Amino acid sequence: MKRFHVHVAVDDLEANIRFYSAIFGAPPSVAKPDYAKWMIEEPRLNFAISNRGAKTGLDHLGFQVDSNEELGELRQKVADAEIAALDQPQSECCYARSDKYWITDPQGIAWETYHTLGEVEVYGVDMPKVAKAAAEGAACCAPKPNVANTTPKRASCC
Repeated sequence: MKRFHVHVAVDDLEANIRFYSAIFGAPPSVAKPDYAKWMIEEPRLNFAISNRGAKTGLDHLGFQVDSNEELGELRQKVADAEIAALDQPQSECCYARSDKYWITDPQGIAWETYHTLGEVEVYGVDMPKVAKAAAEGAACCAPKPNVANTTPKRASCC
């Protein structure tokens, strides 16, 4: 079953932890000096914030899945649609080890789809070179926007 993922870059982590803890009615399930995450069951949401020097606001969106099979099915849909993706197997980022891939929507928003395999105590220590390169200038491990690698924009009716 999929869980929607939202990651927001913030400038004041403690103030945002207080705010989102009040909104979600619970403290974060993970709290680190530069990161916090809430795993909400209704609706199924993985909401994360970080303050690692990135521009504040929406960092990336995504889907967390429960199995590598489900990850493979979603990855195949992306391949079938001929959307360029950055695959990151065994990536260690945001205090977790995951198999994941990234895509960028036509607006330049990064989308992460991943299956978490375990926890990592220190941010970025064993991050693969491709993930370190992608993370430069971005919070967490989101690749820099590359709108050229996405599907073309469709005209809006309104």
